[in-house]
Amino acid sequence: MRIFTFCGIELRVLSLVLGFLTLGFGLGRAQEFKPTDADAVREIYDRALVNGAAYENLRRLCKEAPARLSGSENAEKAVHLTAQMLKEAGADTVWLQPVMVPAWERGETQVLLKSPGSQRPLEAVALGGSIGTNGQWLEAEVVELPGIEALKSAPAEQIAGKIVFLNEAMEPRNVNTFASYGACGGNRVFGADEAGKKGAVAVLVRSLTLSEDHHPHTGVMIYRSELKIPGLAISTVEAGRLSQMLAASASVRVGLRLSCRDLGMKPSYNVIGELRGRQFPNEIVVAGGHLDSWDTGEGAHDDGAGCIHSIEALRILAKMPVRPKRSFRCVLFMNEENGGMGAEAYAEFAAQEQTKGILHVAAIESDRGGFTPRGFSYDAQGLGGSAAKQFLDRFSEALTPYQLQLITTEGSGADVGKLHSTGAALFGFLPDSQRYFDVHHAETDRFENVHKRELELGAAAVASLSYLLCQYGITPPTPAKK
Repeated sequence: MRIFTFCGIELRVLSLVLGFLTLGFGLGRAQEFKPTDADAVREIYDRALVNGAAYENLRRLCKEAPARLSGSENAEKAVHLTAQMLKEAGADTVWLQPVMVPAWERGETQVLLKSPGSQRPLEAVALGGSIGTNGQWLEAEVVELPGIEALKSAPAEQIAGKIVFLNEAMEPRNVNTFASYGACGGNRVFGADEAGKKGAVAVLVRSLTLSEDHHPHTGVMIYRSELKIPGLAISTVEAGRLSQMLAASASVRVGLRLSCRDLGMKPSYNVIGELRGRQFPNEIVVAGGHLDSWDTGEGAHDDGAGCIHSIEALRILAKMPVRPKRSFRCVLFMNEENGGMGAEAYAEFAAQEQTKGILHVAAIESDRGGFTPRGFSYDAQGLGGSAAKQFLDRFSEALTPYQLQLITTEGSGADVGKLHSTGAALFGFLPDSQRYFDVHHAETDRFENVHKRELELGAAAVASLSYLLCQYGITPPTPAKK
């Protein structure tokens, strides 16, 4: 939709007139409306940027159902709230897909830093899935190591009875901050497990962020052995201070008391809304994000933004002058943060549909925040990998005017990646990554830290690729034999 200004008045011409004409002459005439790809993408951006619902929907999600840890009361609220949003967006059908998810409760975290002649609180947060201390204080001397690889090679006598401090900073030289995150993520995920094997009593991990701040960043940890010890993250500022103290003194101790507990498995849901395609209703294009979040903030960027991008994509496609040819689904996955059970359940459902001739031809995941769009990644290893690259190349002319030039082979995402076996072409939405880890898994991941225009641009980007996929499709996978 082109916008021109004359004497201070914005006149939406041509596309808007055509839109009204198609509505006035009914469905049969509406189907005669055949915009070019560039016109369609312009229409999508106009709807997102001028009359979008994304920002208000994100506000509702973050304020009415913040801290959506799977199995929690707020996660349950989010399920019903987003189902309502999908109905308001114009979905033909909305349903809840049952899924059992692990439930874990953080409880209270108390951590004290002790050195000769002084004691003060330490900025720390329990890692997701950590055990507690049964209401008791645990105190021990701290030993610093530069990361999990050094821990693996350290002699057990250096570790036994100590609190291990893994002080590996994210690599600042990488322009792609996700590369830096991936390189040292093992400290958080497996640090406690590796330290426990050597007799450590707890682990402190430097927060996974490039920011120097006072906000500890949580995230999932995994126990692979029966011997479990508490795991915590400390802020990057505290990590620097603690390292300096250890360099200056041989006697630095930390005391901690955690009331974390495992609540077992609980019932929950994926939330699914569908807009039925007018020509190929059994070919499915998915866009989605994960509905759960960590409980330290509001889950605004991770991954409220991705959920809202996908809901807004459905809303925009439902309002286009002509309904898309293929069916579009918005899928909000539960339990990405600490288990991936929602993705597993949906992948099983998709496989069952495939035996009935209902084919997932493409899927897009938005799970990198609500920042300025840069482009898309794709899963080059999947059955639909080459088709995905060809598709992005084919429509680059329609997408590059909106600064969607970045195309990478970084894959799709943890949730839609489970659709790999269906043969669907898998994509990931790529916003600018520079500020993402400032808020990732921290108390700063709040609605107020999402920029309205950036969020709307992201919704338009996801909606545009979704529209093109629905219109043109990708050679669908061969249905599995019954």
